[in-house]
Amino acid sequence: MSRRGAPLAALAFGALGVSFMALPLAGLVWRTPWSAVLDELRDPVVTTALRLSLVCSLGAALVAVMLGVPLAWVLARVDFPGRRLVRAVALVPLVLPPVVGGVALLLAFGRRGLVGQWLDQWLGVRLPYTTPGAILAEAFVAMPFLVITAEAAFRNLDRRYEDAARTLGAGGFTVFRRVTLPLTLPSLVVGAVLAWARALGEFGATITFAGNTPNRTTTIPLEVYLQLEAGRLDGAIVLSLVLLVVSVGVLVGLRDRWLGQQ
Repeated sequence: MSRRGAPLAALAFGALGVSFMALPLAGLVWRTPWSAVLDELRDPVVTTALRLSLVCSLGAALVAVMLGVPLAWVLARVDFPGRRLVRAVALVPLVLPPVVGGVALLLAFGRRGLVGQWLDQWLGVRLPYTTPGAILAEAFVAMPFLVITAEAAFRNLDRRYEDAARTLGAGGFTVFRRVTLPLTLPSLVVGAVLAWARALGEFGATITFAGNTPNRTTTIPLEVYLQLEAGRLDGAIVLSLVLLVVSVGVLVGLRDRWLGQQ
């Protein structure tokens, strides 16, 4: 193949690749009942699903930040035996089927689960089929997006700034709070937004662990499923379009920042 032919072939296959990804999205936009979008979004069932999705996804993002940032710092800065295994465990939801994640959550936090039985007996806390359970399921699948972004930020940070702070007498926590955190904050925000967007679109783990209870666990992806089951294609398309707009907006807005950390 000539040198001129190779780029043309790459362009051709690249065009096929982007077409393969874009055509389903184009079909969704094409079939959207634009005249009925506002009516569908005003449906009380839909507004409840939107509210629950916002509450659960923001809660999941908060959990991801609280647990994922310290974990990412440890993975980036602490050399200990088994670090690769710990990283693999932290990132496994990226490749684990969400339904399997939901089953694992049930076996861990269900009423007879590894931890859930004690939460029930000692504290009276039951997570499955509740809104907090939906938040937990979404956090499980979303946190790796924060961990992988934050770890890269901590690993790539110029440590001379931290060393300078230590030479001036700052302690470890002060260095982290006054130097490390501000310098990596843009990347942490990117990771948190990615985690939020992933949580917003979660379906498999949520329906398996938290169920599909109206006003409690029926988020937008679950409502899309219900709309399809009921034969309300217009409602399913409108809600799918909402998720599509959010997803594309997040990826377009954060692409350079996120990929720049890898």
